[in-house]
Amino acid sequence: MPTIDQQHVVLCIAPHPDDETLGCGMTLLRHIAEGAAVHWLIMTTMHPEQGFSAERIASRNTEIEQVARAYGFFNVHHASLPTTQLDTLSMSEMVGAVAKVVGAIRPETVYLPYRNDVHSDHAVVFDAAAACCKNFRYPSIRRVYAYETLSETEFGLRPDDTGFRPNLFVDGTPWLDRKIEVMNLFKSEMGEFPFPRSEECLRAQAMLRGSQSGVRAAEAFMILKEIR
Repeated sequence: MPTIDQQHVVLCIAPHPDDETLGCGMTLLRHIAEGAAVHWLIMTTMHPEQGFSAERIASRNTEIEQVARAYGFFNVHHASLPTTQLDTLSMSEMVGAVAKVVGAIRPETVYLPYRNDVHSDHAVVFDAAAACCKNFRYPSIRRVYAYETLSETEFGLRPDDTGFRPNLFVDGTPWLDRKIEVMNLFKSEMGEFPFPRSEECLRAQAMLRGSQSGVRAAEAFMILKEIR
């Protein structure tokens, strides 16, 4: 096990469980291998009032526990807000949920979803997270990166969106197989090709980003903030 570097705290904010793996699974595994203290903030959960059965909720909770162990996250944080309904909540509630975690762990690096993903939950989470990246309120944050999420980022149709244009590539070659193993723990989320969340698509995206950066497999990000 690598020694935990308490000076490098990483926070990955996921609107839903699996966004972190789809968007930056290899990168998180690399951070952990290099000794960073990586935290996972899951913004939403399934509630019975939304029609989810007790069995479905229990199986999702089991998946989250398995995924957390597979990564070796330093900690997992739950905002426990209703999935697919974040746009019905006040922005102050959303910001408060993110700020609670940011204030407690004081991350240096933050990963968050792309603002123009097709899922409205992603847009709301981005806005809430962005509000918590002000240096005069949370000076620990030195880097903020937006990740792309298969089945969400590439399906955005806003005519005013120039698209996900990465300017940072992270070599994840040693961790591609592990990323796919972790993603397969989300049994209800993976499907057969040409479904976007399939092993073929995960490998294809990693190879595409790798070809753009001269490595075998990579993940791509948009640099939103970087203080050196």
